[in-house]
Amino acid sequence: MSISKQMMKGLLDGAILGLIAQGETYGYEILEKLNNLNFPEISDGSIYPVLLRLSKKGYIQSETKKSTSGGPKRKYYTITDLGLEELTVFREKWKQLNFGMNNVIRGDDDAK
Repeated sequence: MSISKQMMKGLLDGAILGLIAQGETYGYEILEKLNNLNFPEISDGSIYPVLLRLSKKGYIQSETKKSTSGGPKRKYYTITDLGLEELTVFREKWKQLNFGMNNVIRGDDDAK
């Protein structure tokens, strides 16, 4: 089952912020982590536009460094204070949405 692009866009922003908040990382590593966590329908072509958007908003910053494996230089990302604030907002919205959707799926009209 395919997830709509619009729905995936919002989820991917929050997921990537969450991964970067765990520590400095680079694009391909983010893709591998998302795939290992069974995040649906992720390609490298979808990761880099999100990283650019998050960077333009000031949520993350990047630094180009030599690869530890001897390969080409990589752009490593870290989260900013503004990014941490946005991640907190995302997590709260996710909790509310998740709670509401679980109630709908269970048919629980009286949940508060």
